[in-house]
Amino acid sequence: MSPFRARRDASTPLDGIDAVFADLDGVVYAGPGSIPHAVESLNRTKGDRAVGYITNNASRSDASVARHLAELGLEVVPDDVVTSPQAAMRLLEERVEHGALVFVVGGEGIVSELEKRGYRVTRSADDGPAAVVQGFAPEVGWRELAEASFALNANGGPDAAGSGIPWIATNMDWTIPVARGIAPGNGTLVSAVHTAVGRFPVVAGKPETPIFEEAKRRFGADRPLVVGDRLDTDILGANRAGMASAVVLTGIDRAKQLLAADAKSRPDFILGDLRGLHETYPAVEPVRGGAMQVGGARVRVEGNRVEILADGDGGLDLLRAACAAIWSSGTAIHALDVPARLYS
Repeated sequence: MSPFRARRDASTPLDGIDAVFADLDGVVYAGPGSIPHAVESLNRTKGDRAVGYITNNASRSDASVARHLAELGLEVVPDDVVTSPQAAMRLLEERVEHGALVFVVGGEGIVSELEKRGYRVTRSADDGPAAVVQGFAPEVGWRELAEASFALNANGGPDAAGSGIPWIATNMDWTIPVARGIAPGNGTLVSAVHTAVGRFPVVAGKPETPIFEEAKRRFGADRPLVVGDRLDTDILGANRAGMASAVVLTGIDRAKQLLAADAKSRPDFILGDLRGLHETYPAVEPVRGGAMQVGGARVRVEGNRVEILADGDGGLDLLRAACAAIWSSGTAIHALDVPARLYS
């Protein structure tokens, strides 16, 4: 929800949208179970527009993800799932010939996509692979990372006569949520290889644009809406790809992160849960005294203080008004005195 793109009519976030691209973890499910209201809201959405599921998770194939989603009650087929390995294949096809030998760090998700496209797979640098594709799998360890480094440095590395073979990472998520808490993600593992080889990979997944471009191409969408729970991947990526975006407060990022969001990571809509896709979205209106009003909530930035002039519903509308006031002030959040109840 950018105050500069605020809607002033009685519309929902879906008005004018021809496809919805939804993140999975934190949006559709948390662990093995679905998030309340997610399944029925997305099935309702699919009644009159395309719904795609975009995931940075490279450890599962599209068919595996679709089975999980169908078990939760979603109307979904494998082609509705866009994975970071699929986006990585587009990047790979631009760099190496079909049928080439590719070194894989990761699991089923990458291997499945490579084999669909006729590439051969190896786990040994000694086989002389033409490229390296790296994604997350829980079994990845030092040996796999070292072998990838050997493959990338086989010709003396980027400072030698050649620039090294292509290296594509499915994503750079620094963390991954698991049953016991937050664990290192693919970005952490890629960083280890980067330290050994002295260069960076090309990245396919969020917040980079290839995965969004793959989704737009697959669904033939002109005006998609990206729905996610993370500002640094879902929303930043949507903004980079020129797509509308909505953050849903059922996953990682909550009020504190939204209030502090920089200009590149601000969503068009802030939703409590996915029911908000079908509900009238309130206008953001500048009012007298330099305040921003959403519904009955009014907030302004006066000097270095964020002032709540009216609570309104005390919930989403207050947060929306506070975000609009802070974002339009041009002042960084760390320089502002923000009432603690805006974080709750």
